[in-house]
Amino acid sequence: MVKITSQDLGTQPIGQLLIKQAVPASIGILVMSLNILVDTIFVGNWIGSTAIAAINVVLPVSFFIAALGMAIGVGGSSIISRALGASNYEKALKVFGNQITLTLLFTVSFAIFGLIYANELIPAFGGKGDIFEPARTYYTIVLYGVPVLALCMMGNTVIRAEGKPKFAMYAMMFPSVGNLLLDILFIQIFDWGMAGAAWATTGSYVLCFLFILWFFKSKHSELKISLPHFGLNLPIVKEIGGLGFVTLSRQAIVSVTYLLMNNILFDLGGETSVTAYAIVGRMLMFALFPVYGITQGFLPIAGYNYGAQKYERVRKTITTAIKFAALLATLVFISLMVFPEFITRLFTQDTAVIEETPSAMRWVFLATPIIAVQLIGAAYFQAVGKAIPALLLTLTRQGFFFIPLIFILPKFYGELGVWMAFPISDLLSTIVTAYFLNREVKLNLRPASID
Repeated sequence: MVKITSQDLGTQPIGQLLIKQAVPASIGILVMSLNILVDTIFVGNWIGSTAIAAINVVLPVSFFIAALGMAIGVGGSSIISRALGASNYEKALKVFGNQITLTLLFTVSFAIFGLIYANELIPAFGGKGDIFEPARTYYTIVLYGVPVLALCMMGNTVIRAEGKPKFAMYAMMFPSVGNLLLDILFIQIFDWGMAGAAWATTGSYVLCFLFILWFFKSKHSELKISLPHFGLNLPIVKEIGGLGFVTLSRQAIVSVTYLLMNNILFDLGGETSVTAYAIVGRMLMFALFPVYGITQGFLPIAGYNYGAQKYERVRKTITTAIKFAALLATLVFISLMVFPEFITRLFTQDTAVIEETPSAMRWVFLATPIIAVQLIGAAYFQAVGKAIPALLLTLTRQGFFFIPLIFILPKFYGELGVWMAFPISDLLSTIVTAYFLNREVKLNLRPASID
């Protein structure tokens, strides 16, 4: 029988455990976000501001395909955490094997489709005018590596489900550093322009995959799968799909949002507004890294203890995670309210972009202090295997509120209305999530003895 050290998730103090899980996750997300941030700074200063907009246009397609891996990873890892909590080790192994098979099947198929219809997809996602050619160059090369990225995102969530957050952190750190070094080599030294930026990104995916492959082959992993585990099992596929669909829907909505925002902002303000959105989008990925780290650390703890029927520990995990995340989100909010122009100048010296971006950034991050409830609340339902409420809460912010608002508000406030949609949708979705989370805790997580 495989030795399972993940039992620590059900025994150690919640605060201490959350820090142990969240800090490596946060560092990993920080490094990955810094990679994206610095990559954008390099591109903006070495190639031009239009190149920033071009990369932003490509993100929805590549992000959605890679998100298939994340969805399969998060959905399966929720099952793995609960299976380990219930000492059902064979199920955990079977789930992992099915995750690998599903990730390869879906992502390779979508990548081929994306390459065939590149000329149609790029303009549809906002790659118009001067943006089209650099976007097409970047898109074609990056899509070659997206299935590899999907395997990395899937594997990373499984590493966390095993209770090995440090290795999950390393999996994000090594390729991030590699990408920056490759950026310098390909863009600055070899002068490959957009192609150099794309090959650096694709190369970083391969580095990440090699590390994750090493982890699962090494003694550090508890999930030693064999060939029979790769065969698809219908009940397991349905369970992975039901929970993974939540993550996939979230990422699909993100892709749709990019598509709509790029087109709406291009019509309202041209390339300048699309570039401003690209910079703000990078800050959304980077600045909130500690909050996302808390959310990532929360998932395996909640899932394991729910599977072990330690409901008081689940309750405590929810409240502790929200407190930590809210504090960190407030610090992020203060920083971005004070230094938006300085941040913008790191990306570009384009006067028009510098004039527009700081105001947009303040609007976008206006409701940041309250998003902890929204993120942890939706993550809880996913962690405990309740797919439908997790899906609905995941779609609440962008699907139910944000997308309608970016069509309605610009009719009254022009481009300002687009930026106003961010804090309004955050506020409304937080209220909805808080209501359902509070009801769930009262009904299904009644106090029991604390272990």
